[in-house]
Amino acid sequence: MEYTHLGRTGLKVSRLVLGTMNFGPVTDEAGSHSIMDAALDAGVNFFDTANVYGWAENKGRTEEIVGSWLAKGGDRRDKVVLATKVYGHMGPDGPVWPNHDKLSALNIRRAVEGSLRRLGTDHIDLYQFHHVDRSAPWDEIWQAMDVLVQQGKVLYVGSSNFAGWNIAQANEAARRRGRLGLVSEQCLYNLCERRAEMEVVPAAENYGLGVIPWSPLHGGLLGGAIRKEREGGAGRTASGRAADALKNTAQREQIQAYEDLLDQHGLEPGEVALAWLLTRPGVTGPIVGPRTTEQLASAVRAVELDLSEEVLASLDEIFPGPGPSPEAFAW
Repeated sequence: MEYTHLGRTGLKVSRLVLGTMNFGPVTDEAGSHSIMDAALDAGVNFFDTANVYGWAENKGRTEEIVGSWLAKGGDRRDKVVLATKVYGHMGPDGPVWPNHDKLSALNIRRAVEGSLRRLGTDHIDLYQFHHVDRSAPWDEIWQAMDVLVQQGKVLYVGSSNFAGWNIAQANEAARRRGRLGLVSEQCLYNLCERRAEMEVVPAAENYGLGVIPWSPLHGGLLGGAIRKEREGGAGRTASGRAADALKNTAQREQIQAYEDLLDQHGLEPGEVALAWLLTRPGVTGPIVGPRTTEQLASAVRAVELDLSEEVLASLDEIFPGPGPSPEAFAW
């Protein structure tokens, strides 16, 4: 496994991030533990979760599964850089009760205590804002985070799904307070979806944030979707984002060209999609959400995959990026 610093920090993390969103809803507790064991054995030290994972009446379940794995000991907690998120509603089921979601100082305090309890730990290494809260002022948010950092409950703060100007706004507010501010941004970024290159990635680079792409296979679309469809093993591509894309003639032709290119070079689509992200400026590592240890092993192989200039150029031809702003939408 390869390691890099998370943004401008001294924290070293693996170039793959283990995403846990499937733990609970898709993969049971025993299977989830096996995946985390395999990830640690492969040198993956960066685990990502969120307080709402498990979803609906089971929200919080994923953190509990991660916590039960950490409780097995064997220096698991010391070896793992543990990241979770705050924003989603964690109150009782039924009508949304005020102050059980978003980024008020009250909810941040309530949410972090809940995550610490479910994870069975005394601190969170990277606490991420799952979405921007347009109502909460940054002075309030940073004051709440200052308290958690001083208490030793949070070490670093990151964002997720922020626009470029949100990153700037947050870190300028932190700078005025003499604080470190955001150190990472978790965003939708892959070969099919490159809009982050317009402003989010440049903002992250400018402020020293590590970029953590989520959905690196675009819902399975970049994992050999057409081949799997043809072989009768479509799996997750049979619904959602991937299924919608394959119904679009232009997008289907694009994915077919992608798979044809990789067939010519004897490369696996899912591994190439991950390896491509690892070549992108500012990227710390993509989040992979394996449902099995076999899928994890494939992701780990991507870290060692060296894509040729010919393949990289061909990928740009098939999936042209938008280019930087303002040129992308101006002149």
